[in-house]
Amino acid sequence: MSASTKGLRPTHPGEVLREIVLPSLGKSRVEIARLLGVSRQTLYAILNERQPITRPWHCASASCAATAPNLGNMQQAYDLEIAAKELAGEIKKIPTLTAA
Repeated sequence: MSASTKGLRPTHPGEVLREIVLPSLGKSRVEIARLLGVSRQTLYAILNERQPITRPWHCASASCAATAPNLGNMQQAYDLEIAAKELAGEIKKIPTLTAA
């Protein structure tokens, strides 16, 4: 995490889809779900940041929306940052080892 983003919550890929990608496509969310072969509930859960982007979902969305950012990498970064925050106390207890 860079100093400029310290303290900010990580960006969930669903936010990028909801705010940037889907509006630029000019299709309804129902149509996007149908094109991706996912349920409307799944799409809405991702857009509302309640469900992660899975690898198969990322591949489908990248195929459907060529302008979509790399959501798989974004999801991985999001997951790692959330885990680091949740485990911060335990992580501090682990000593840093260096090679001899």
